[in-house]
Amino acid sequence: MMRIVFYVIVTISSILTYLIYQYESQELAEAILFILVPYTLIGTYDVLQKKHTLLRMYPVIGHIRYILEYIRPEIRQYFISSDNEELPFNREIRNIVYQRSKNELDTLPFGTRMDVKSIGYHFCKHSMVPKIFSHEATRVKIGGPSCKKPYSASVLNISAMSFGALSSHAIKALNQGAKKGNFYHNTGEGGLSPYHEQGGDLCFQLGTGYFGCRDKDGQFDQNLFKSVAHQDHVKMIELKISQGAKPSHGGILPQAKISEEISRIRGIPMDQDCVSPPSHTEFDSPITLLKFIQKLRKLSGGKPVGFKLCIGKKTEFMSICKAMVKSKIYPDFITVDGAEGGTGAAPLEFSNRLGITIDEAIIFVEHCLIGVNLRDKIKIIASGKVATGFDILEKLAIGADICNAARPMMFALGCIQSLSCHNNTCPTGIATQSKLREKSLVVSDKANRVYSYHKNTIHSFCELAGAMGLEKLDDIDSRVLLRRSDRRRSESYEELFPALRPGELLSKKIHEDFERFWKAASAESF
Repeated sequence: MMRIVFYVIVTISSILTYLIYQYESQELAEAILFILVPYTLIGTYDVLQKKHTLLRMYPVIGHIRYILEYIRPEIRQYFISSDNEELPFNREIRNIVYQRSKNELDTLPFGTRMDVKSIGYHFCKHSMVPKIFSHEATRVKIGGPSCKKPYSASVLNISAMSFGALSSHAIKALNQGAKKGNFYHNTGEGGLSPYHEQGGDLCFQLGTGYFGCRDKDGQFDQNLFKSVAHQDHVKMIELKISQGAKPSHGGILPQAKISEEISRIRGIPMDQDCVSPPSHTEFDSPITLLKFIQKLRKLSGGKPVGFKLCIGKKTEFMSICKAMVKSKIYPDFITVDGAEGGTGAAPLEFSNRLGITIDEAIIFVEHCLIGVNLRDKIKIIASGKVATGFDILEKLAIGADICNAARPMMFALGCIQSLSCHNNTCPTGIATQSKLREKSLVVSDKANRVYSYHKNTIHSFCELAGAMGLEKLDDIDSRVLLRRSDRRRSESYEELFPALRPGELLSKKIHEDFERFWKAASAESF
């Protein structure tokens, strides 16, 4: 029907234009042609093309549907979604990051908009005797018994984001902000670029692709690694086993974002997508993993070395714990990522349906380390949806020592959650390699925003902890955090997730929640 209408409109308009040209006005005829010719060309193309049935049935007018679909995210974001509705970060969280990064008023008017009686609502207990929790108390020493160069880390740092995934201006701004605020900046697995070297402390991440430390065949090159790890601004080494947004998949950098510079820094070709392998080639068992960590620590000159993972099969992490006990080789830290973690690009099924959430994972990892008497030797870093002072307190309460944040740091840079990280069209010049787009990001201004966001978030954490009657990080444990279990009652995380006894996994009587996983675990294989 619409095709017939199209033909009728074109025919009548053509006849009408001819008549107007002959008997009325040449200017009016030209104006009609200005509309009619594009309309005819578009409609003819729609009718003849075979890719879109909708356009064949509804020539020209069918494009309205695609236009509306294209701007649907913006319509929802700006006109429809409530402050607490959007995912992965709602407007309330984005606004608090924007406000703190700009040193603007960040208070909430008229009371909370959350349903504080809903099941699953979590909160902390205040004290009638509040204390002063100083900013000086928010540093944590990272480095176990074998570490010769321990590092004093902030309780909040920049999580892994590679150059390539982010623009050079974004990387510069993040590192300059880290320098000003005295916190570290994780390089991501894309190698150490010149843009990371702005004076800020670095945690160098080594992924499955060994970018920046690989030979021509893509294998680990220990000499290249040594030259990177010995640089003064590299304070820690993180071996990435998996990440929450796409566990056991490897990283993806689309070909459109691979410039000659990225190709050189990573040691990769430019004519195809850069896909990291899903697993490492330098180890294939818990024991060889720990030996590789020991090797990296030695090559780095004794700097803290740890690994990052998203928990999946619990037996596999327990296998690493058994290997630690057997080999007496310990990582200096373990970074725990959650299934809710972010990335520039990942298959939908991997992001939506793989991995354990960060809270459950942190609790499990801490309990395992307690169960093998290693908790005091290994620090736990929480990496996943940490944006506010309460998020930091929550992660520390359930077992973490410090936190990393990625997407909130991007918000501090000016990210508007346009969800275009994967196609090189980021409108804010952050997740793109377009030189034109990244020029819009002013490094000095955004560096100050990153610094201010960190400073103000740490301040909010200290205020919150002080209101709870706490004075130092060691005072924060699972007793201070509660979750509503029904409409009438709340339980502390200590009640919900009772910890293992120190050394319990090494004893004959093990808690039933851990026993079968522990018995199935092996130090020799995953």
